[in-house]
Amino acid sequence: MAETVVQTDHERGAAPAPPPRGRRGRRTVLVASALVVVAAVAVVGALGLGGGGAKEGSSAPPRSDSTVPVTRTTLTERTTVDGQLGYGTEIPLPVKATGTVTWLPAEGSTVKRGGTLLRVDDRPVVLLYGTLPMYRELGLTAGARQGTRQDAQQETGAEGDTRDSGGQGRTDETSGAPDRTDETSGVPDPSGSPTPSGGAGTGAGAGAGAGGTAGTLRGMDVLQFESNLAALGYTGFTVDEEFTDLTARAVKRWQKSLGLPQTGTVGIGDVVYSTGKVRIGHAGVRLGSPATDDALRYTGTSRKVVVNASAAEDSWAVRGAAVTVGLPDGKSVKGEVASVGKSATAPEEGGGEGGSATPTVPVTITIKDQKSVGRLESAPVTVEYVGRERADVLTVPVAALVALAEGGHGLETADGRFVAVKTGLFADGRVEVSGSAVREGMNVRIPE
Repeated sequence: MAETVVQTDHERGAAPAPPPRGRRGRRTVLVASALVVVAAVAVVGALGLGGGGAKEGSSAPPRSDSTVPVTRTTLTERTTVDGQLGYGTEIPLPVKATGTVTWLPAEGSTVKRGGTLLRVDDRPVVLLYGTLPMYRELGLTAGARQGTRQDAQQETGAEGDTRDSGGQGRTDETSGAPDRTDETSGVPDPSGSPTPSGGAGTGAGAGAGAGGTAGTLRGMDVLQFESNLAALGYTGFTVDEEFTDLTARAVKRWQKSLGLPQTGTVGIGDVVYSTGKVRIGHAGVRLGSPATDDALRYTGTSRKVVVNASAAEDSWAVRGAAVTVGLPDGKSVKGEVASVGKSATAPEEGGGEGGSATPTVPVTITIKDQKSVGRLESAPVTVEYVGRERADVLTVPVAALVALAEGGHGLETADGRFVAVKTGLFADGRVEVSGSAVREGMNVRIPE
């Protein structure tokens, strides 16, 4: 039988067997990963994104192909403050009527010339237009009433002897004009009471010649009242500074329309003057209470804006200055400064952030186009006003400014040069620039 001999590879001198397949695959993966990392580092370095690249480029901002020209224009600084839309501050009506309040108008209603503001002892207190307050009763004086009663007798000559012996009164009758001395004496004294005119004979004579002019009440308040009476349609008299019998007759017709006794005399509490129609505000009394000076408050009928402006920064608040009012719906309307308060209001204790509130003054702004406000009667609004303004200056976008290593600001020109500039007013995203190397139309870069 043949003997089978089995030799190992080592005995035959063969090369050692290769390592297992799995270990060789892991070594290959590690080598490939190393190559990828090296390649990534090389790319980063080439792009300048690594530490070394940042260090080399830190002396200047990244360059951009975006350029803008230096332009000459007017820069306007605008500031916005908060305000309140409404009808303004309510003011007490100067009610001089005495008695019990028997009727009040609805708050928010509008009263025009000739309208009733309230009723006292069931008598209307009527609104008229004017600036002079009612300070005395208006009517015929005793002398004027006497002259009117004597007109018929004087016309028949029953009193001819008296007129002829009147001296100065006769001269007035002949000339057809009232005695100028009597006119002067009829001017009311500071208390509002008319000064008695000449003697009884003189008063009667002048009354005959001019419908009771001697002893007639005179003054600017008469002119103001007669102007209103005529505007309401009650005419038949001359609108002047004299309250004559013809005026009294018109007053009686007016009183009849109001349901009042036809006395021809206007009491001090019968009317209240204002510069125009009024909007009724808060009532200071209730029905059945005694009438007082604060019985009723009012405002104007036009909506306006009130701004509590800082007393330290109110230089913009000049009467007639134009502003822009921003409404809650996003719309803007034009406004104008109408008045500026003369008294500053101290801030409330502890008011403002950190207690830094400053005294304020009220600034009232009118809106000419009332329709542009819509139906709003009260709302918070903003008011934009012009602060400083620089006309005909060189400007660039604020983004074009660069900080120079030596300090200050500069601009980078299109060819990569840096020029120093002096900055001025900043407004609307632009800045005023000046310098010997800056000119209009020069293109400058905007750093990224």
